[in-house]
Amino acid sequence: MTHSRASLDAIRAFHARMMAAASNSADERLERAFRLVRREAFMGPGPWQIVVNGRYLETPAADPAFLYQNVLVSLDKSKGINNGEPFLHAAFLGAVAPRPGETVVQIGTGTGYYTAILSTLVTPGGHVHAIEIDEALASRTRDNLAAFDGISVICGDATSLELPQADLLYVSAGVVAPPISWLQALKPGGRIIVPWQANDKIGLAVLITRTDQGFDARALMPAFFIPCIGASDPIQCSRIPTVGAARSIRSVWLTRDRDPDETTVAIYRDLWFSNAGIGA
Repeated sequence: MTHSRASLDAIRAFHARMMAAASNSADERLERAFRLVRREAFMGPGPWQIVVNGRYLETPAADPAFLYQNVLVSLDKSKGINNGEPFLHAAFLGAVAPRPGETVVQIGTGTGYYTAILSTLVTPGGHVHAIEIDEALASRTRDNLAAFDGISVICGDATSLELPQADLLYVSAGVVAPPISWLQALKPGGRIIVPWQANDKIGLAVLITRTDQGFDARALMPAFFIPCIGASDPIQCSRIPTVGAARSIRSVWLTRDRDPDETTVAIYRDLWFSNAGIGA
């Protein structure tokens, strides 16, 4: 018996189902967003370079089916910039739960694939401010998102820009510590998900939520990204956490508001992480 290959629509639909499962979320809109946004539209012409354990493997053909796997796709080999791992981004999206009408600041757009998914999730009424420091990538993002509403693409350094007030900051670059301007940009109840790369051994996705009492924080899963320019200098850290301590964080404090105490996990120039909850 012979079997014909599944159609690209069927492959994309199954990929979307996998992303929904990877998100650990019951929000059915996640599957819809991954089904509607075509990954190949953001990767440039094929064949494409797939990144596996630091090696670059070229797809056998310019067939988009090769992109609907849980793989990194190279965007700029010379700079080590890739389109991020879909399962990991699905987990990020499930954790931060973007909602219609929300304002999102995305830091590190690449070529706009996950920007488009974020935009789909905050529609109707939402807006995504997409910030990319690389001029070539920012230009590609603008072109790729021309047909989408509610997206502003900014070429600049997110660590020095004045950010708009946001319900969600979605960071796609690793930081030694988040700049306090990012935390201050959060509206009450706002969330930031950021890859915390305190040192070479620690790479954790951290979810920070602004509450009436302060900033709640929790480590979610391993996550290593290309370093964020302007937020990756280890010199700013005066107390480096161990791997176990990093996983124990429960709150973040601005040093100007509260001095580090016996619950301290890590200390930076402007903020510190604690293993105690914000109500402790």
